[in-house]
Amino acid sequence: MITLPNRDALRSLSPLERFGLDVLVDLSRCAIVEDPAAEVVRVAIADQDPGVAHLRACIAHDWYIERGDGVVRVPRAILRRLAEIATGAAERRSTVRDRFGRVPSTENELVRQNVAAQPVVAIAAARLREAVVASAGRRPIAFLTPWPEGKRWAAAITHDLDVVDLWPVFTALRMAELARKGELQRIARTALSAFGTIGRNPVQRALRALLDAEDQRSIVSSWFVLCGTPTFHTMRAGDLTYRPEGRGARAALRALLDHRCEINLHGSFATSDDHALFAEQRRRLAGLTEQPVPGVRQHFLRMRPGETIRGMAAAGFRYDTTAGFPDRNGFRLGVGDVIPGWDGAGEKPLEIQEAPVIWMDRALSKYAGVEDPEAWISEGVTLADACRATQGLWVGVWHPNLTPALGFPDAPAAFAALLDRLLAQQPFMAPLGSLVEWRVARRGVRVRGVLPDGRPDAYGTAPRTDRLMLEDSSGARRHSIPATPR
Repeated sequence: MITLPNRDALRSLSPLERFGLDVLVDLSRCAIVEDPAAEVVRVAIADQDPGVAHLRACIAHDWYIERGDGVVRVPRAILRRLAEIATGAAERRSTVRDRFGRVPSTENELVRQNVAAQPVVAIAAARLREAVVASAGRRPIAFLTPWPEGKRWAAAITHDLDVVDLWPVFTALRMAELARKGELQRIARTALSAFGTIGRNPVQRALRALLDAEDQRSIVSSWFVLCGTPTFHTMRAGDLTYRPEGRGARAALRALLDHRCEINLHGSFATSDDHALFAEQRRRLAGLTEQPVPGVRQHFLRMRPGETIRGMAAAGFRYDTTAGFPDRNGFRLGVGDVIPGWDGAGEKPLEIQEAPVIWMDRALSKYAGVEDPEAWISEGVTLADACRATQGLWVGVWHPNLTPALGFPDAPAAFAALLDRLLAQQPFMAPLGSLVEWRVARRGVRVRGVLPDGRPDAYGTAPRTDRLMLEDSSGARRHSIPATPR
C-alpha cells in the first residue's frame, strides 16, 4: 500500500507528469491509501533530473527510483519521460506520413532506441512495486491482484474482418505478392485451394473455422468490422471493401453473434480525419448487431496520434485498440496493458481507454516479407512472454482471410498452434472489452486506511468490482474488496 504526494505536490505537476504518475502507480498494482497519516510507504516526487534522454540508461538504473525507510522517491523527469512514451509524444510531434497517411513506426522513440520489444513503461512500474516492498519495513503491504481467477496475465484474441465479398480479387493480389517474393510453391498451393472452393466462399469457411478452433478451447474473441459504404476509390485503396448490410457481411455477423463474440468497429480510413464518421459508423453497426459497440480499431491502424482518439471518445467508444505498429510487432506505447487515452491537443487524459495491439499476423508476412507462419507465431509468443513477465495484457490480431484459398496455405494450423501455446502459459482470456472494463474497475480501488489488525480497509469505486482482490507481496494471501464504500 502507498500514499501519494500531498495535494500541493500533485498540483505542482504538469498534466503530462501527473498522467505519468497515474499510469506508473496503476501498472504497479500498488493500492492507494486515502488517509495521508496512514503508516504505509509514501511515494514522493524528487526534483533532481538524472538525465533521461537515453531509455537504456533509465532501464539499467531502474528508472532512478530511490528506496528509503518508508518512502520511495520518483524523479519528476522520469514521470514526464514515461508519460511521453505512453502518449506517443514523439509521434504526435512528427509531420512524417507513409503512403497510407500513418506516422511511420520509425518516428516512434522506442523503435529509434531499439527497445520496442520491451514494455518499458510496465517494467518501470514493476520497479516501483519492488521499491515499495523493499522500503516497507514493518509497514503493511497490499497489492491489487493482476487479473481475475488468480491469473497473473491476460490475453485477448482479436480479428479484423477486412474481406467478405469479391474474394477472388484478394486471391489474385496475394498471388502477385507471392510472385514478387518468388514463392512459387505457395502460389501453386494457393491456386489449387482457390480452384477447389469455386462456388463456395472460402472467407466464410475460414471465419467459421476460426470460431470452431476458439470454441474448442473455450475462447471468446473480439471482432472489428468495417461499417461504411464502399466506393471504387475505397476498394482500390484497400479500405472499405464490402457493404455491412450485404449478404456476406450479414452471414458473418450472424456467425459472430451465434458464438457470443464481441463485435466492434473497424474504423475506415476517413474516420481518422473526419471524426463525425465514427458516430455514424458506430450507429450503423449497432443497428445491424442489435447490441452495443464498445470498441474501435482503425483499418490499417491508420490514425493521427493524440487526435483521432478524441473523435473516438466523442462517439462514445469505451476503448480503442489501434496503438500498435503496422509493419512490426512490439510495444508502441511501452505497455502491454490498458491505460487511459490521451488528448494531444487538450493535454489531458480521456475517458476512452487504450489497449494497444502487441502482435499482428501480417506485420511479418506483409511488411517484413516473412512467409513462414511458425516465425509469426514464435514472435507472438515471445511478446506474450514479455506481457506475462509484467503481468500485463497481450492483444493479438489474426485476420480471417488468412486461409489457403486466399494465399496462406499454412495459416489455419498456425492459428491453432498460437492458441495452444498461449493457453499453455495460463492467461486470463476474455473478449477485449471485458478485460478493459475489469482493468478500469481495478484502477478504481481505494483504501480508506489500515484496520487495527493490519488489513486494508478497501473499496471499489467502479460499478462492477466482482473478482477484485488484494494480495500480499508474495501473492499468496488474498481477500476480496467490497463493491461500494461502507
